Amino acid sequence: MGMEPLYIGKLHSDMDEGDGSIKYILSGEGAGSTFTIDDSTGDIHALQRLDREVKAQYQLRAQARNRLTDEPLEPESMFIVKIQDINDNEPKFLDGPYRASVPEMSRIGTSVIQLTATDADDPTYGNSARVVYSILEGQPYFSVDAKTGLVRVSLADMDRETRENYTVVIQAKDMGGQLGGLAGTTTVNISLSDVNDNPPMFDQRLYQMTVQESAPVGSVVGRIWAKDRDIGVNAEMTYSIIDGDGRETFDIRTDPTNLFGIITIKKPLDFESKPSYTLKVEGANSQPDSAQRAPFKDVTIVHVSVEDVDEPPLFDSPSYYVELGEDAEVGTVVRVVSARDPDAANNTVRYDIDWSSDPRKPFYIDVTSGSLRTVRALDREESVWHNFTVLAMEMNNPAQTSSVSVAVKVLDVNDNPPALSDYFDTHVCENAKAGQLIRTVTAVDPDDPTGGQRFYYSLAPEAANNPNFTLRDNQDNTAWVLTRRGGWAKREQSVFYLPVFISDGEQPVQTSTTTMTVRVCSCDHNGNAMSCSAEAYSLPASLSRGALIAILACIFVLLVMILLMLSLRTHRKKPYPCDEEENVHENIVRYDDEGGGEEDTEAFDIAAMWNPCEAHRHANGGQGKTRQDMLPEIESLSRYVPQACVMGVGLGVGLGVIPGGGGDGDTGVHGYVLAKLLEADVDPCAPPYDSLQTYAYEGEGSVAESLSSLQSAASNNDHEYDYLNEWGPRFKKLAEMYGVLEDGHPQSPVW
Repeated sequence: MGMEPLYIGKLHSDMDEGDGSIKYILSGEGAGSTFTIDDSTGDIHALQRLDREVKAQYQLRAQARNRLTDEPLEPESMFIVKIQDINDNEPKFLDGPYRASVPEMSRIGTSVIQLTATDADDPTYGNSARVVYSILEGQPYFSVDAKTGLVRVSLADMDRETRENYTVVIQAKDMGGQLGGLAGTTTVNISLSDVNDNPPMFDQRLYQMTVQESAPVGSVVGRIWAKDRDIGVNAEMTYSIIDGDGRETFDIRTDPTNLFGIITIKKPLDFESKPSYTLKVEGANSQPDSAQRAPFKDVTIVHVSVEDVDEPPLFDSPSYYVELGEDAEVGTVVRVVSARDPDAANNTVRYDIDWSSDPRKPFYIDVTSGSLRTVRALDREESVWHNFTVLAMEMNNPAQTSSVSVAVKVLDVNDNPPALSDYFDTHVCENAKAGQLIRTVTAVDPDDPTGGQRFYYSLAPEAANNPNFTLRDNQDNTAWVLTRRGGWAKREQSVFYLPVFISDGEQPVQTSTTTMTVRVCSCDHNGNAMSCSAEAYSLPASLSRGALIAILACIFVLLVMILLMLSLRTHRKKPYPCDEEENVHENIVRYDDEGGGEEDTEAFDIAAMWNPCEAHRHANGGQGKTRQDMLPEIESLSRYVPQACVMGVGLGVGLGVIPGGGGDGDTGVHGYVLAKLLEADVDPCAPPYDSLQTYAYEGEGSVAESLSSLQSAASNNDHEYDYLNEWGPRFKKLAEMYGVLEDGHPQSPVW
C-alpha cells in the first residue's frame, strides 16, 4: 500500500561466493516494470500495487551470469509469484435493478425471482467471497432465502385489484454476513399479474335502441358492455344472442378491443312487416376463471325499434355478373335487371346507367324494362371487364335512388391474326453454310384461347421453293430460319426478303404474313455482324499487271468509239436554217382543239385548202378572219405550187382529206397536197413521218368507232349517213352536212 518497493523474495546461486563476480538477471511477466531484482544480491521487490482480481500470478525466469564475461553460470530457472487475496471487493448484482411478476392470489412460498450477487474476491481463500442475502424492504409481502437469493411470496391472497406493484430491496454481504464484511444491494420491482377472479357485469339490464328500416345489412345498431375488473385476456368478452324474436335479423360481434358487443343488422329491415325486435344477449369471459370453472357470464335484454322511412327501389340481386362473347352483335341483350319499390305505395321504377362508372359507354339500358343491351362492338383485347353501376329511381320521387354493380366479362373469340413478336430484320454471314440457323422467330397473338396459344409457321406460298432460306417449325410456338446454301456475297445480292406465314390453332383460323429482311453481312469468327453495307469489289490480288493493262486498254477503246459515234450523230442531225412559220403541215398537226367541232372557225380556215391562191391573197392583206395565236403558213405554197399547175385527181392525206367528187375544189386540194409532199421531202426540218401515220387511228374507242375514210377508197358505193341523226346533239352538224340533198343524192363528205 506504501510508496516504497516491497521485498517479496531472494534469488541465490550456489556458485555465488559473495565477491560480486556474479550478476543476477530477471525476465518474464512484469520483469522490469512490476518486479525488479538487485543484480548483486538477488533481492526481488514489487514496484507497484498488485491486484489479484486483475492478475492472480506471474511467471518469471532468473539466471546467474559472470559479471565480466556475461556467460551464463547456470541454466535459467522458472518460478511463479502468486498474489494473496484480501477482502477488497463487495458483492455486486450485475443485472439489477430487477423486474418480476407473480400472479395475484398466489400461495405463500411461491417463487418470484432468483437473485445472484457476484464477489470478485477469491472464493477459495477465507470468507472474502462468501455471500449472505437479506431483505431490507418489502416485508411482509416477500422474503428472500439467505443462501440462494431466491425471492418468494410471504403473504397469501394478495389482490391485484387492491394493489398491483411492490418494491423490494435485497442486500448481499460477504464474510458470511459477519461484522466487517462488505455489502451490496439491489432493487426488485414486483407486480401482481392478473387472474380471472372477477365476473363480468352489464351496466344496464335493459338497452333501448332504434334503427331506420333503410339501414343496409351490416349497419351498426348499437353497442353493449359487460364490465370486468380484470384486465388483459381475463377481461376479454364474447357476446351472443341466446334468445328473442330478432335472432335471425340481428347479429352481435365483439369490437377489436374484445370488450364491447356490437349489434349489427343481419337481414334487411322492413317497418311494414315488423316494427320492433327483442334480443336476449349473453356476455361471457373468453378465459375460464382462476378456479378453472366455466367462464364467468352475465345476461341483458336489448329492445330494437324500427323506424319507417321512404325507401329507394330494391334490386332483386345485390350484384350482377354476365359473360358475353366479344363477337356479340350490337343490340344484343346482355341482362335484364329488376328493382321494385319496397314501400306500400309501390311507385314505378325507372332505370339508368351511371356513366361515371364506365366512361366507355358500351351498353345501354331501357329506362322502363331494365334491359341491358350493347351499343357498340366489344373487343376483349381492348378491355376484358366492363364494370359499371345501374341506377334505379322512383318515378314520383327521383331522389329515392338505389344502385347495383354489374360486371360484364368479355369472352375471347379468335379474331386477331398472329404476328412476329420481333426480329423483322436479321442478317446472314457471308461465310454461312447450308443448314445454318440465322434467327429464331416467335409470334404473339392478343387473343387468349382456353388451351393456350399454338402457332404454325411456314414460308408464304410464293416463297415455298425459296432457294436461299427455309423455315422449320419447332412445334413449340417457335421456328428457325435456316440457310439452304452457302457462298453468300454482298456484291452479288446484299438483301433478301423472306415472307413468313403464321397461323394459329383456334377456330376460325387467323393467319398473317410478315416479310423478314435478311441482309448479307461480313462477320467475325463468332458470327457477329461487322459490316452489312455493300462494298466495292476489288480485283483478286493474283491478277497480273499485263491483264490489268489489257482491261484498261479495252475500256479506253470503248470510250473513244462511243465519243466518235456521238460526234457523227450530232453532225448528221445538225438542222439547216428554215422558216418554221411557212410550214403549213405543222399548222395542220397543231389543230388539236377537241370539242369545238365544225363550229370552231378560229383555228384554221378550210378555204385555204380549196383555193391556195385565195389564201395567199388573204395572207398578203386580205380581210379574212385569222387566228391571233398562230400565223397561217399557207404562204409557203406560193414558192412551190403556181396556180396554173394545180391539176389532177385529189389524194387524201394530212387530216384525212379524201376525194369527195369532181370540180375545181378537188383539183386545188390535190395540188396543195402534192406541194406539201414535195416540201416535206426536201425540207430537212420536217419530221420523219406524215400526218397519215399520226391520225390513222383517230376515233378508235368511241361509240362512233373510226370516223376516218382512209380505207374507204376500196369502195365506190355511196354511204348512208342517216344514222348520224341517232347520235345526239353533238353530231347534229355532221348530220346536216351529210344529209340527203333535194335532188335525192347524198352530199359527199369532206374530212
